[in-house]
Amino acid sequence: MSQRPAFAPFHIGDDTPYHAYFTRGVVDEDVQRHHRIAHITGDPGYAAARERVEGARAALADAGLALVGEPRFGAGSEGWGRAATALLLDRHPDVDAVLCGSDQIARGVMDVLRERGHRVPEDVAVMGFDDWRVLTSASRPPLTSVDMNLEQVGRAAAHALFTAISGARRSGIETLPCRVVIRGSTVPLT
Repeated sequence: MSQRPAFAPFHIGDDTPYHAYFTRGVVDEDVQRHHRIAHITGDPGYAAARERVEGARAALADAGLALVGEPRFGAGSEGWGRAATALLLDRHPDVDAVLCGSDQIARGVMDVLRERGHRVPEDVAVMGFDDWRVLTSASRPPLTSVDMNLEQVGRAAAHALFTAISGARRSGIETLPCRVVIRGSTVPLT
C-alpha cells in the first residue's frame, strides 16, 4: 500500500475584500462625517494584518479618501491599541475614525479616546475585527466589528479534513464570507 500525503486546505475568512466591510461599517454610514480615518493593526508578520491594511486603503480610495498617516503596526493587544492611539492623537488630533485590525486593539483605542475627552462615535468612530462577543458587547459603547464567521470556518475545515482522510485530494485556499456587525461605536444607536 503506497502512502500519499493528504492535503487539507486551510480555511480562512475572506480578509482580502476587507475594504467592503470597512466601507459599510465606517464610510457608508456617514460619508460626510468621516474623512480623517486612521488604521491601527497587529503584527506586520501576519498576512491578515497586511491584507487588512490593503483593504482599508482600497475602501478609502473607492470613497475618494486616504488613511491619515501611515498604518500603525504592532502587537494585537489592548495595550498596543492604547499606545498607538496616544501617538496617533499627538500627531493627528483631528482624526474622526479609527479602523482596527482586531477587537482587542479597538478596546485599547476606545480607552484612550475616552481618556482624552473624545466621544465614541460622536467625535471618533471605531471599528474592530473578529467580532469577539466578550469584547464587543462589553465595550462602551458596544463595538462595531467584522465577524469572520469562525463557526462556519471551523465546519468547513473539519469537512476538508474528513474529506482528506477519506482519500479525496484537494488543494488551494477556500475563502468564506465575512459580515460587518454594526454597533454603537460607529453610529449612535437609538
